[in-house]
Amino acid sequence: MEPNQEKILAKAQDRVIETLARNMDLYGITMSTGLLYGTLLFQDKSMTLDEMGQALGMSKTSMSTSVRTLLDMNMVDKIWKKGTRKDHYEVNLDWYQNFIDLFSTKWRHACEQNVMVLKKSLQELYALKESEEWSAEDLERVNLSIQRIENGLEYYQWLSRLIDSFESHDIFQFVPKQEKE
Repeated sequence: MEPNQEKILAKAQDRVIETLARNMDLYGITMSTGLLYGTLLFQDKSMTLDEMGQALGMSKTSMSTSVRTLLDMNMVDKIWKKGTRKDHYEVNLDWYQNFIDLFSTKWRHACEQNVMVLKKSLQELYALKESEEWSAEDLERVNLSIQRIENGLEYYQWLSRLIDSFESHDIFQFVPKQEKE
């Protein structure tokens, strides 16, 4: 490839890598981990931690932390290479599954935390409601809070079913993947 062509290719790849990293940041993944994912995406071979560190100008420790995050989210795979003792990593190229794994992990955790808080608050309000004599106005305020929390619990049940539809791939019945031409 000629130098000018190489420059255009590198610029296009760098733009995509930065955009991916910024998008992953929206889901609580550090920018450096997103940059690593993008860098691995455009490699034509697997990479070691040392190679990743050189490519990104970061420490092996930082690369190790980022790789562990990506492994936990199934966005990269650790592969065995004959003749070397170092671990090699390559990106999982299934963007649909990568999104599902990232989305499901983050949203399921948030749902569980929020449901736990709502249920605790609901129990406290039901106990409070039964424990005292209330004026009509105060009882209405407590009941309104109970109603809003119950609405929140209904929402989180719906969100949990949505997450289930991603994990089971049922979502593709409603929003099909783009057919390859």
